[in-house]
Amino acid sequence: MEVVEIRVTESVLEANFGNEAQIEYVPYGRLCRSPLNVRKKASTGIEALAGTIVGNGLMQNLVVHPVKGSRAKQPKLGVCAGQRRLAALDLLFSQGKITKDFKVPVLIVSDGEAVAASLIENRERETMHIADECGAFRLLTEEGKSIAHISALFKVSEMVVRRALRIANLSPVLLDLLRDDKLDYEQAKVLALADDHATQERVWTDAQTPWLRRPAELRAALTKAELDASENPLAKFVGLDAYEAAGGFVRRDLFSDDQNAGYIADADLLHRLATDRLIELSQAVAAEGWCFVETRTRCDQAELFQYDRIASTSRKPTKAEKAELAKLVATRDEAKAALDAYYADQDSGEDEALWEKLDNALNDASAAVDAYTERFETFAADDMKQAGAFVAIDEDGKVQITRGLRCREINDADAGSIAHFTHAQRNRDLPTKAKPLHGEKLCKRLTAHRTAAVQIELAQQPTVALAVLMYRMIPAVFNDVYGQSYIDHAVRIDVHTSRDALVSNADDMADSAAWKALEVERAKWSRMLPKRTDELLAWLLQQDVDVMSNLFAFCVAATVDSISPLDRAHPVNEVANTLELDLTRYWKPTRAGYFEHVPKDRIVTVVGETVSPQAAGELRGMKKGDAAAAAELRMTDSGWLPEVLRNREVPEHVTYGHWEDDGESNADSTQDECNDGDAEEAEVA
Repeated sequence: MEVVEIRVTESVLEANFGNEAQIEYVPYGRLCRSPLNVRKKASTGIEALAGTIVGNGLMQNLVVHPVKGSRAKQPKLGVCAGQRRLAALDLLFSQGKITKDFKVPVLIVSDGEAVAASLIENRERETMHIADECGAFRLLTEEGKSIAHISALFKVSEMVVRRALRIANLSPVLLDLLRDDKLDYEQAKVLALADDHATQERVWTDAQTPWLRRPAELRAALTKAELDASENPLAKFVGLDAYEAAGGFVRRDLFSDDQNAGYIADADLLHRLATDRLIELSQAVAAEGWCFVETRTRCDQAELFQYDRIASTSRKPTKAEKAELAKLVATRDEAKAALDAYYADQDSGEDEALWEKLDNALNDASAAVDAYTERFETFAADDMKQAGAFVAIDEDGKVQITRGLRCREINDADAGSIAHFTHAQRNRDLPTKAKPLHGEKLCKRLTAHRTAAVQIELAQQPTVALAVLMYRMIPAVFNDVYGQSYIDHAVRIDVHTSRDALVSNADDMADSAAWKALEVERAKWSRMLPKRTDELLAWLLQQDVDVMSNLFAFCVAATVDSISPLDRAHPVNEVANTLELDLTRYWKPTRAGYFEHVPKDRIVTVVGETVSPQAAGELRGMKKGDAAAAAELRMTDSGWLPEVLRNREVPEHVTYGHWEDDGESNADSTQDECNDGDAEEAEVA
């Protein structure tokens, strides 16, 4: 047998735990695979590594530990770090290229250091499978290592270690599926919500189809009898810590960054805790001197509508209180600026956790500013003896206190006017105004006559009416031209252009045929329009019908906004259906526009349904990026549209309230009052 001479080259110690141990050389025959090696998945590229060892020698040492129970004069040494190199040596021995006496450089460590050495070595080299890494963390804890120790040893957060230990708690059957890539990490995270192996395996086994094995469906199966603490208002109000302190069980979701992530098993206990806390809060409100105080675990505007509001006054804030308000406003403005900066950062990808954090910060800051005026609202003592307050929990889990409610009789006309009550409730916080020269009723009467006169004159001159409307719309649509100007308009209309939203929500918008055509039109009109705002109305009045009509159509189109976070019925579909819009002319299934943003399984399914099962089979063996590129080649001209673009459903048209023909004028009158109230609010603001 010909034995090849292999050079052994010393290198820098590859695993050092702070000791002064030196590299030793031991016979290859003493080496064996260690049961403490954390890598369970078979290594790859062994033949190439063996060839490298033959040509260049063994460049790096192995890390070994004495194997317990060995009866030989010289005990076996288990390789806990260097599994691929050991496999390469095994191959060379089987080929007769080395003997059992071949000297191998090793670093001998204790059993307690073996798992950590294996994990460190594997994490630094060939990417380790997540199942093996999580199992290694569990072995370290079983050896007595604390989570803090493991966190410091591998320079990861303690949460990363806790999440790994949760994955390691999966049943051996599921861990094997994860190791063999028959169970993905997202599915494993959901199954890890269950603590017992039997439940984990039952939920997985019961889900017989790929659709039922989606993470959302698995989560629903595990938590169908529980409350989602991140969404439930009572859970937000009570808090998970208080709920658990009272003996309640929470199925924690360690893989969510939400502080309230988890599922509540005892809904009755949660409701009781919320009620007890509401009663405590109501006692403080009752001490203010109200005739009655009611508590509710949810806000019900319909119930509040049964009450009138007694008059209140607002005192002026002190200098210190004004300073406090300025701080609240500054905090709100900073939160808004941070959220706007996130939207404007088109170079970075979407970060849902960051967006939620910024959005919550803005909502909290805005709520603090809105609640400011409530501190200064006061009621007359005699009126308070005839009225009361409601203490309730809103949808965000926050306490809403509505004071100054007095019972009243409800007639048929009032029954359909909940919106009017809500509007009146909103207006109660407006600051006290100086007594005007004319009373409110008289001003409404006079300005109503003025409005009617303008309307009839305008209705008889269509060109002027069209120009007035466009005069209101164009500065909003062409804000890059007129953005520095301010005009107080006679026409009351909310106009906004969705141009920026299109680009910020679709980074491939510049390649769209529809976008290119819109930008051509926009550039054409920008060149024709006057550069000064004060010249715009006169310019519009000089244009012919064709110019006015086409510019009007472009401005209206620029205000259409159908961007939605959900696949659901949308009002824009009514317009699309009227136009008989064919979206396949404007959208193609490309890698950048679709396939990069969905899982590989979805890519395979779409190609299988649209092209052929054979084409889908070709994609299964590819990596995600290659599968996305291949799908684009097969699908670009297929005419396929994702479900959200195929959905042409229009929301149901709902009319609130109902009245007889002779009552229509009363309904119109009510709406006019609401509109007048809105105008007042805008004027004060």
